[in-house]
Amino acid sequence: MEPLYQYAWLIPVLPLAGAMLVGLGLISFSQTTNKLRQLNAVLIVSLMGAAMVLSFALLWSQFHGHEAFTRSLEWAAAGNFHLSMGYTIDHLTALMLVIVTTVAFLVMIYTDGYMAHDPGYVRFYAYLSLFGSSMLGLVVSPNLVQIYIFWELVGMCSYLLVGFWYDRKSAADAAQKAFVVNRVGDFGLLLGMLGLYWATGSFEFDTMGAHLQAFVESGYLSAGLAALFAVLVFLGPVAKSAQFPLHVWLPDAMEGPTPISALIHAATMVAAGVFLIARMYPVFEGIPVVMNVIAWTGAFTAFLGASIAITQNDIKKGLAYSTISQLGYMVMAMGIGAYTAGLFHLMTHAYFKAMLFLGSGSVIHGMEAVVGHDPALAQDMRMMGGLRKFMPITALTFLIGTLAISGIPPFAGFWSKDEILGSAFGVNPALWLIGWSTAGLTAFYMFRMYFRTFEGEFRGNNTEIQQQLLQEAGEVIPAFGPGAMDTRELEAHSEHEADHYHSEFPHESPLTMTLPLMLLAVPSTLIGLVGMPFDNYFEEFIHPASETAAEVVSQAEGFNWTEFLIMGGNSVGIALIGITLASLMYLRGKIDPNAIAKKIKPLYELSLNKWYFDDIYHNIFVMGLRRLARQVMEVDYRVVDGAVNLTGFFTLVSGEGLKYLENGRAQFYALIIFGAVLGLVIVSGIT
Repeated sequence: MEPLYQYAWLIPVLPLAGAMLVGLGLISFSQTTNKLRQLNAVLIVSLMGAAMVLSFALLWSQFHGHEAFTRSLEWAAAGNFHLSMGYTIDHLTALMLVIVTTVAFLVMIYTDGYMAHDPGYVRFYAYLSLFGSSMLGLVVSPNLVQIYIFWELVGMCSYLLVGFWYDRKSAADAAQKAFVVNRVGDFGLLLGMLGLYWATGSFEFDTMGAHLQAFVESGYLSAGLAALFAVLVFLGPVAKSAQFPLHVWLPDAMEGPTPISALIHAATMVAAGVFLIARMYPVFEGIPVVMNVIAWTGAFTAFLGASIAITQNDIKKGLAYSTISQLGYMVMAMGIGAYTAGLFHLMTHAYFKAMLFLGSGSVIHGMEAVVGHDPALAQDMRMMGGLRKFMPITALTFLIGTLAISGIPPFAGFWSKDEILGSAFGVNPALWLIGWSTAGLTAFYMFRMYFRTFEGEFRGNNTEIQQQLLQEAGEVIPAFGPGAMDTRELEAHSEHEADHYHSEFPHESPLTMTLPLMLLAVPSTLIGLVGMPFDNYFEEFIHPASETAAEVVSQAEGFNWTEFLIMGGNSVGIALIGITLASLMYLRGKIDPNAIAKKIKPLYELSLNKWYFDDIYHNIFVMGLRRLARQVMEVDYRVVDGAVNLTGFFTLVSGEGLKYLENGRAQFYALIIFGAVLGLVIVSGIT
């Protein structure tokens, strides 16, 4: 064992220390801490940078064949029950540590430019650091209980960050929605954890898997009960990774600042769900029914997200539905047994999706200089167009991300998505067909987004479009955020500074924002090369525990070029069809999308209204629970309160009546006693 492993616990602790120091400063010395904003930012970014360096060192060590390492200590004990806490370093952990720390580090650098004028700058950095620490703690957890603890911490941090601009009702509502929906999944996860412990007597992943399979084979435990426990555990990833039917929170989470949108969608909260499926793979893979549930949930979610993204006009919400779709690919891969393919897509997606979200933030930052701080205008692609001339770095990096997610070789997304589709075809052609058609939709909506944002003529100065969009949005609440300011802040600035935020044309973002974009463009382009199917270093490194390295190598040696060219050609072909349609509609204007929307209005409305899931959930759960609450209130008022009030009334009446018997005369009391005795004698004589 290398001495390096003794200090692996520092990876989650360093960002936690930064969050605690800055948080204590905000609580104890608020004004001073807020004035030292740059110093606080440097501290937090440096600590995350140190965690990143240590993560790379662990990955390098694991890549060179060092054994997995686990350190644990007994945390609680009662009779035969023993619960340990600690950390584990293996191939999966090392990979996830690098993904989380690199994306978080670049997002923190980007934040300095994006949140430069926000009064909550320091608080945002503290939240970011706590968020990163929670995810890193989840990644190194050696058992299910410790994962659950950090799982909830990740959820708490997402609540704080999605609702960061709590002044805005939409942001506060989005944070509550994310919290409530995730509680549904987390409750299922908790029930599944307890059920698995009851069945297997362990919270250790490998032990749970081995015991569960042995008990089912021996008849000690029914297969249905084992499947139920596994599906309940799967509910946790369904909520965290925004899978159908608990996907509705993720698009609304775009109300948070764009840096946190990038972090949530790339490397933290939604990645936690896929990571948990990978950790629980020893349990899931032995239960075919559960694997089918996972596969079909992912496939339907992939198509659902893509079908909604094709009509979205808000650039961030379009990317949000794109994330839902790509997460569906990863979950489907896990369900069909393509363990390495799912994790490979998790890695490639983390980098190009982080770049796309940060690119959208750069666009919003530039647009706010023209249209002001209203998200109804600054984030609407109908107000954009031609931004490539004004924001060349942002445009180029966004194009790279678009090519990567569309599955165009040699960009990263092609290799990971093609591996998933190839595995799906071998298991179930119906799943492959869904994934293949979704790939075409992905290319279409992503290039639609790119063309409407960066090509053509700039529409941001068109007052008619502005008025139309504001009328559609209704009453608009100003955003307190990216590069722009609270209106109270604006009044305090000079006219020269205020004019800077109302230019005639957008401008390129500062270096702190463009540098992370350029750095993320490198893995978005090249990182897929480590997982080429004919020379798959990634699969050799990350193979599941149930497979031996020799089996993985032998599979790689049996590579079929014909199959690869056919499957890869199909996926590239459908992507090119989507790109061609997008260019004919939104670049060259040869096809009128409005005319098509009118011809298929029901389908268009279905996509535009997000398959009406929000409306259905609102009517069933929100309004339904309100009606139920009113009925409960009626029962409480008429029955419970009525019984209490009736008791009080009888007490009052009896008290009023009895008080006349309390006159203080002994003779009167003797008369009452005599009457009572006489009455008893008469009754006893009659009976």
